[in-house]
Amino acid sequence: MAQKKHLNIIGLKKIVKIAIVLLFVVGPLVMFAQSPPHPNNGNVPGSGNTPVGGGAPIDGGLICMMILGAAYAIKKKVYIHK
Repeated sequence: MAQKKHLNIIGLKKIVKIAIVLLFVVGPLVMFAQSPPHPNNGNVPGSGNTPVGGGAPIDGGLICMMILGAAYAIKKKVYIHK
């Protein structure tokens, strides 16, 4: 019985690894970037201090990276205490 449970855990680990790889391979194909905003919001050049791409968001990839980092830290902490 214990060996069967061990095999199920190994199978689950493989499935999780495959899912993560698929996420990173297929994810960028379905995520589309927005076109950058026009400098100075379409006003005459030199009439404002808005940098090129001033409103471009970076939070999508950053949030994903933070979640993965937190999951890795939790995993490391759990295995250290075992």
